[in-house]
Amino acid sequence: MTPALIALIVVALLVIVVVAKSVTIVPQAQAKVVERLGRYSRTLSPGLSLLVPFVDRVRATIDLREQVISFPPQPVITSDNLQVGIDTVVYFQVTDPRLAVYGIANYITGMEQLTTTTLRNVVGGLNLEGALTGRDGINSQLREVLDGTTGPWGLRVARVEIKAIDPPPSIRDSMEKQMRADRDKRAIILTAEGARQSAITTAEGQKASAILSAEGKKQAAILEAEAERQSRILRAEGERAALYLQAQGQAKSIETVFQAIHDGKPDQGLLAYQYLQTLPQIAQGDANKMWIVPSEFSKALDGLAKLGGAEGDGRSWMDVEPSRDGASRPTAELDTSGWFESALPRAADQPEARIELSSITDTTPAVPAPGIPDTTALARAAEEETTGGEVQPRP
Repeated sequence: MTPALIALIVVALLVIVVVAKSVTIVPQAQAKVVERLGRYSRTLSPGLSLLVPFVDRVRATIDLREQVISFPPQPVITSDNLQVGIDTVVYFQVTDPRLAVYGIANYITGMEQLTTTTLRNVVGGLNLEGALTGRDGINSQLREVLDGTTGPWGLRVARVEIKAIDPPPSIRDSMEKQMRADRDKRAIILTAEGARQSAITTAEGQKASAILSAEGKKQAAILEAEAERQSRILRAEGERAALYLQAQGQAKSIETVFQAIHDGKPDQGLLAYQYLQTLPQIAQGDANKMWIVPSEFSKALDGLAKLGGAEGDGRSWMDVEPSRDGASRPTAELDTSGWFESALPRAADQPEARIELSSITDTTPAVPAPGIPDTTALARAAEEETTGGEVQPRP
């Protein structure tokens, strides 16, 4: 190999090195900090960029995407002197690559230490229960402190999350027992409350049922009493009308008999005959052990003998004289057309025979139960039938 060829190869290699040093490509969502002769020169944005060979140098490549860092559990003492382990997760993003390179030597380590100290300060003012239940407050305080402190480093803390808070095992057992007791207490309270509500509802239902039952019994008793009252009124009215009609019949019978007796002009013999017919009835009865014949009995027998024809011409008073033509004397025909007629007004027109319904109609009519007829309508129908279809007005 000749010296000229070697020199050409060296020049070519030098050109290649110079081109490699002068051209750089920045990927998307990244930035490169360029130094010129040891001093900050510029920040290269994504794309193709040119550098001065052997003068410019890329100091660092910074990722501009939001990054997530999970720190290991840190021992923290609460205000009630209990040590708990808390591990956190920090979401941050580099906003200024130059400050991220020159503001702090290692922003990841700095953020970790800052998070640990801030977490101890925040949780140190809380008890264990406050630390367990106040995660949102702790997260907000941590984010405010970290965002304010890391601003000069070119960082922006988006949020801070507490991933876990681990109390000591003994405290964890006590908490589980307390939680179990609290849940048992709540279960007992809820059971008692349910039993109380059930008893109240049952009592209210029984009360409503008793009220409705009593109301139904009351209405039934009212309807039964009203029906009994109407029934007794109608029965009494029927009995009164029957008695009145029977009395009218007896009066007419007595009037007819009395008129017949007067028309027949009875004498002493007829009375003696009737007296003899009554004597056997006097002797009837199981309790009659002795029968006393009255003193007038002999006189009655003498009169009866005379009437029977024992003396005189031998004719009896019961013999009928023959007519002139030889036929027997005809008896007078008895007219019965006016037997049931009376000068008295009829029973339906009497004031005693009227059905007084004013006490029923003046009161508030009871609502008849289903299946029970209206007794007032029945009474009015009975009155119309009794009075010949016309209801007599109340006097």
